[in-house]
Amino acid sequence: MRYAETGYNLEVDLTRGNIERVETDPRDTELYLGGLGTNAKLLWDRVPPEVEPFSPDNLLIFASGLLCGTPATGCNRTIVSTISPQTLLMAFSMMGGFWAPELKYAGYDKVIIRGKSPDLVYLWIKDGHVEIRDAAHLKGKGAVETAELIRQELKEPKAQVAAIGLAGENRVFFASIEQGRSSASRGGIGAVMGDKGLKAVVVRGTRDVNIARPAEFMDLCNDVMRYIKFRNENPVPGVMPILAGLGSPQEMKVHDEKWHTENFMWGNSRVRRKDFWNDDIASAWSKTLDSMRTRLISCYNCPMTCGATISPPGLPTYMMKCFSKLTYTMAAFSDLEFGLGIAQSATEYGVDGFSAPQVMAFALELYENGILTDDDFPGMPLDNEGRFYWLLDKIVRREGIGDVLANGTYWAARQIGKGAEAYAHNNIKKHEQLPLKLSMLNPIYFLMYATGEKMNITQIEGQFPQAPFPEMEQREAFVKDWFQVPDEKFKQYFLDWELRGDNSIPYYPTPEMCCDIVDWQERMHYIDDALGMCAGLSSFPLKPPYHIHNYPKFIEAGAGIEMDEDKLTQAAKRYRTLVRANNIRRGMRRKDDKPPENHWKKRFPELEEKLLDTYYRFKGWNDQGVPTQTALHELGLDYVFDDFEKRGIYSETGDAPSKAASVEEDKEVQS
Repeated sequence: MRYAETGYNLEVDLTRGNIERVETDPRDTELYLGGLGTNAKLLWDRVPPEVEPFSPDNLLIFASGLLCGTPATGCNRTIVSTISPQTLLMAFSMMGGFWAPELKYAGYDKVIIRGKSPDLVYLWIKDGHVEIRDAAHLKGKGAVETAELIRQELKEPKAQVAAIGLAGENRVFFASIEQGRSSASRGGIGAVMGDKGLKAVVVRGTRDVNIARPAEFMDLCNDVMRYIKFRNENPVPGVMPILAGLGSPQEMKVHDEKWHTENFMWGNSRVRRKDFWNDDIASAWSKTLDSMRTRLISCYNCPMTCGATISPPGLPTYMMKCFSKLTYTMAAFSDLEFGLGIAQSATEYGVDGFSAPQVMAFALELYENGILTDDDFPGMPLDNEGRFYWLLDKIVRREGIGDVLANGTYWAARQIGKGAEAYAHNNIKKHEQLPLKLSMLNPIYFLMYATGEKMNITQIEGQFPQAPFPEMEQREAFVKDWFQVPDEKFKQYFLDWELRGDNSIPYYPTPEMCCDIVDWQERMHYIDDALGMCAGLSSFPLKPPYHIHNYPKFIEAGAGIEMDEDKLTQAAKRYRTLVRANNIRRGMRRKDDKPPENHWKKRFPELEEKLLDTYYRFKGWNDQGVPTQTALHELGLDYVFDDFEKRGIYSETGDAPSKAASVEEDKEVQS
């Protein structure tokens, strides 16, 4: 008997219309845990670097985490993986809500989709019954509207629907997959789904998930719930309110946006409005949020109400969470009423709430500077907010200039030329980032931004505080009950961290300390993404209920796999390295491991090179960021070394990628 997981994947070939229920190897679960880990293995085995994102041979994988569907609080993430049309690298985006547990209850751990349907279809999964159904009547429908229409059509009000909108159908490079209370947004995963002719994946399950040691597992779950209650009653002092508690950043509960609106960047991530927030704006924004926020909501089996249903006047209700509350507002230099309104349209269209507003602001900045002209914007409204609605519509329909912008700022700038590349300044590995620009280089964040392959800073940062506390008494109080640290040395790192002087950034923490901190934070995110745990209860917040000390117990009692902290750390390192390997053989090298040039005003090139050198050695990578033979062997990844050797990756010199694996810089933009 398999525990926690079902032991079966659903394989769907849309070209042939073939559906198979395939038993999986339990040894893969022990080595890669599940979720992201086994997704990375599938992509390595079956999608070589010669395969383009919009090829029928590219896979689109919907995976439940190993512990999804169990009573583990907050464990509900769907991990969607493919090769991204925007970055040309491995994309993996996490989606909350109810979809992943429902898939487990239907009897599957993953849905693996290959091929392309000649006509628009949706996939219907109900326990042992699976069928590919016609979706011609859903063409052009919004993602949220599609979900409701399908539930009515199937007479299944409890079915969970992951759907694309018009952006996905038209292969917009930053198209999302929307799913009730969450979305898979980063990396253009919705574009791959649209390219495959797949409008939605619908699932309803009524079966059980087996637990290896139920009584022990429930005791662990109860311990977590008690700690969540304690943390909710005892927020961390000395940090901003959205970081003081648990869960995803509590944007839907917060009215005071002074910190974000005066420290994040407006427009095309260019302008900081230091004196923006005042009493009048605070009052107006509070009224807007209170009038449109109908209720706070949670994902499956979670007490943390991190999201909210939003009902703009005259528009259908939709779900919002986290910083998309502000991204449209700040891109347009507008107000919260505009931001919440246009986000409703963007959710129906199915676009990433970080990329889409930045792409539109980028286009208008090019227009203001004469690189694009009136001829590129025929019929665009004169008012500011109207321009954004107009641009959003053109982008998702790929009409006129929208057809260029739909490829994201990196590719659009190259196609437009005339110096437009200088305005596509907020990218990491060709992907738009949160509009956050800072002053002094932070070495921890430099490494997270540079080497992270998740493309989203809130999925990289985590349990180590973002900044030092000014007083030693505050630091001592913080570390007193900081039992989540994997090693006591992290407490000393934090105690010695000062706001100014020799032990302040950028020269403290030292490169060696930064490696420890970044590796710890990354490790926890990668564990979450294999188990299906919400980062808001583990890898993201300070002092979370899930950590490196109790996770092995959950895996043992839940999945029946022998586990301890060292073995779990090694497993996370194994599939994290495999994610890196997937990208290395697609051409990624040291030259790609860099934040935007203007992310910090004060940069230190020599220190940054030292940070990368130190981190690469720490990870067991060579000076180009390629995992070494020794490191791969220690992780049981000798097959990766053999592939790298065959492709000539180790024989490279300088920054030149291997010919067989290169992502050509001058490659024609896919359309």
